[in-house]
Amino acid sequence: MIQGATSDAGKSVLATGLCRWLKRGGHSVAPFKPQNMALNSAVTADGGEIGRAQAVQAQAAGLEPVSDMNPVLLKPNSETGSQIIIQGKAVADMEAWAYHSFKPKAKAAVLESYHRLAKQYPYIVVEGAGSPAEVNLREGDIANMGFAEAVDCPVILVADIEKGGVFAHLAGTLMVLAESEKERIKGFVVNRFRGDVGILKPGLEWLTEFTGKPVFGVLPYLLGFHLEAEDAVDGRQAPKDDPFRVAVPITTRISNHTDFDPLRLHPQVEVAFARPGEKPPPADLYVLAGSKSVRSDLAFLLANGWDRILKRHLRYGGKVLGLCGGYQMLGQAVHDPLGLESKPGSSPGLGLLEVETTLEPEKQLINAEAILHLGAEPRVRGYEIHAGTTSGPALARPLLTRLDGRPDGAVSDDGQVAGAYLHGIFENPEGAQELLRWAGLTEPKALDYWALREEGINLLADTLEKHLDMAAVFNLFNGR
Repeated sequence: MIQGATSDAGKSVLATGLCRWLKRGGHSVAPFKPQNMALNSAVTADGGEIGRAQAVQAQAAGLEPVSDMNPVLLKPNSETGSQIIIQGKAVADMEAWAYHSFKPKAKAAVLESYHRLAKQYPYIVVEGAGSPAEVNLREGDIANMGFAEAVDCPVILVADIEKGGVFAHLAGTLMVLAESEKERIKGFVVNRFRGDVGILKPGLEWLTEFTGKPVFGVLPYLLGFHLEAEDAVDGRQAPKDDPFRVAVPITTRISNHTDFDPLRLHPQVEVAFARPGEKPPPADLYVLAGSKSVRSDLAFLLANGWDRILKRHLRYGGKVLGLCGGYQMLGQAVHDPLGLESKPGSSPGLGLLEVETTLEPEKQLINAEAILHLGAEPRVRGYEIHAGTTSGPALARPLLTRLDGRPDGAVSDDGQVAGAYLHGIFENPEGAQELLRWAGLTEPKALDYWALREEGINLLADTLEKHLDMAAVFNLFNGR
């Protein structure tokens, strides 16, 4: 199991690299994360929903993702509450205090999924969540040491040296753990180091002497490396000459913003995320992303003048695209008669597409292929994660038609506004080209995002092999 001294310490990076390293060595391996909290999710082969980090780790292991790889997923829908997804299916919306009481049921699902995977795969790479040093969350823990203790799993503790205080993070984490938990940690990994590793040697020697535990290695800061963010919006991208500009407003409950990763990596495109309180950046294309709380995020957009911003953009010939929740917001209204996201009621939409959406309790979880009705009409693959049915006259001009014959989305009569439920369209080289051409980029290049992700995963495995004591790490899998 990989645990972190802090959030974003490198747990996902290390777990992904280990999955690929084991697979390349001919070993049958699966990823596992007992509990995840994220709004970036993926649809599994068995029709469930898991965190995207585990879907990428499944790719690293050469597997199709399944719900057992992330049996508990918490999707925040307020400051204190989340939608609870157990083994791929949404079961309830809960406040934090209520979830605490629910944890025994969640733990049973975690152990059931883990043991089911363990029967199929001799090697399991487990990723923790947050940090085991969060002592306020220790009671009933299923995300870190509570799980490790339950299945008798050895632990590697990783820390991000970029954050500063790396030795205090590692030693301090150890000091707040119970004795059995301290014994469970078999060694440390220092992540994201820049410069001459020899400078770290005195500190590494002190850490080993102080804790009695080895440092398995120091991972360098990888320039130009890309791995899908588990939750936080990653706005980093290489500078480009005279780029085609795409702007995305950041709403309170933005979800699946990994839709824009292929655009951030595209050699001709620059993506700007417009954060709350910031002046909207100039753009050729505005895109509204998915949302976990559509009416709340719609109210946020209206309160911040995005209806005026988008209409002005359209008057000057720009284009607007909505994905999933963003598509719903582009319509005339969003209705929530059952109070699924907040109080029952209806909210006026942005009024840019002649559609209305009614939210429903049953979530749609679909991996799909479709024809994109722009230009050359390429075939694209993607996934749907949404609760709601959209209707209206604009559906007579769908943006996509699934291969099963079902239309998806809509295009305005003037061709300037489009939206659909399908996530992942920009991951398809030809689909991204057609959308960018529609948006105004004259000669868009093709970007093979799957191949780029493979390059990143292989780079991780190569980096682990070069900089970690992989013989010692491998021995942990075999109880040595």
